[in-house]
Amino acid sequence: MEGATVSLAFADGQRGILPDHMIAALVERGAIKPAYALDAGQIQPASLDLRLGEIAYRVRASFLPGRTTVAQRIEGLKLHEIMLANGAVLETGCVYIVPLIERLALPDDISASANPKSSTGRLDVFTRVIADETRGFDRIEPGYDGPLYAEISPKTFPVLVRKGSRLSQIRFRHGNALLGADAVRALHVRERLVDDDEADVSEGVSVGVDLSGLGPERLVGYRAKRHTAVIDVERRSGYDVADFWEPIKARADASLILDPDEFYILASKEAVQVPPDYAAEMVPFDPLVGEFRVHYAGFFDPGFGYAGAGGRGSRAVLEVRSREVPFILEHGQIVGRLVYEKMLARPNSLYGAGIGSNYQAQSLKLSKHFRA
Repeated sequence: MEGATVSLAFADGQRGILPDHMIAALVERGAIKPAYALDAGQIQPASLDLRLGEIAYRVRASFLPGRTTVAQRIEGLKLHEIMLANGAVLETGCVYIVPLIERLALPDDISASANPKSSTGRLDVFTRVIADETRGFDRIEPGYDGPLYAEISPKTFPVLVRKGSRLSQIRFRHGNALLGADAVRALHVRERLVDDDEADVSEGVSVGVDLSGLGPERLVGYRAKRHTAVIDVERRSGYDVADFWEPIKARADASLILDPDEFYILASKEAVQVPPDYAAEMVPFDPLVGEFRVHYAGFFDPGFGYAGAGGRGSRAVLEVRSREVPFILEHGQIVGRLVYEKMLARPNSLYGAGIGSNYQAQSLKLSKHFRA
């Protein structure tokens, strides 16, 4: 395996996200322990896709294991078991726990964090990763040795999944590589991270929502329909948009009222890019600025929107779910921040058409499951 010759010894002060060839080295050395050989394309430029195992447990409620194992908590909370080998439907409004094919035996100097894949977030499938004896979701401490589990709760569409389906991805870190305000500004000067000359890059790139209307139809986004058919998460370009989504056109005042408990796909006003030696993540701008949640799936790989990888800046697609009250969004309103981290090394492959990436040079775009 290519990773067998890659060094995982880090110099003093060296910090960053592990790139693809170092992730392969973790597999080779047993720090990542898949029950079955990795699938083609499972290692991404700065992350590893995680695969569902053979059984799903429907449980009464979400939980954190605290001082116990996840398996112990499942035993006390499970309602029934569902075999995934031949595929099974996960219903909306239910909570499922699925043991993952990958488990970890991390070195003491490497931590990990997980996030839904982009296509998972765009289907409004709420998913997060749990580990034994942890008090938080999606965060794996250095030195963790044990299994991983996915908590899955479809919110809008019932989904068909099977053993091997990839809903989540995981990144590996050595130290804290998050860029501070000065470093982000300097990187923006060198690489032009965003196409807006007035953009705020003081604490990462501030991202606003585009409600001006795109194309001749002046489309600003989509609102998910209720009571639809099942979506097979493995089926690409298999569904008509009109069967699942209502298009939203721009209003004269460039605003949008979010209805309570509805799900929207919108686009950022800005086109952003991630240079090859960096990775990025979308984080909420401020939970106090509005009654809505933005962006379930937050990883941006090295090369996203990058001209050298087939992009010319890409819009960030925003997965927006409103909360208890109607809320008005206005064109350009800041809804998130793109924060940047240093890579330990440049990946062998960048995000883009060369590795079959689905969302390079995107504008407003639904998940890969829908016909354009």
